Amino acid sequence: MVLGRLTHYALDIVFFSTVLAGVKRHTGMQVATTGFPEGPARQTADTILGVGDKVFDLVAATSYTSSWFEREPPQPRK
Repeated sequence: MVLGRLTHYALDIVFFSTVLAGVKRHTGMQVATTGFPEGPARQTADTILGVGDKVFDLVAATSYTSSWFEREPPQPRK
């Protein structure tokens, strides 16, 4: 039961960091880890955000090569 809960929390953290990586890629805005104190807290935050970047890259690369995804044509502006 505890292992399942830890797995669930870990996947939630990875999902959230992947969303933050998408925001960073789309807008250029990123989480300011300089607000964390020097040491393990900042290192952990940087590691988690790095995992999100890697997962985002993996999903993006998979979407380019998968037949499940297609590029949407640009929509005319109204």
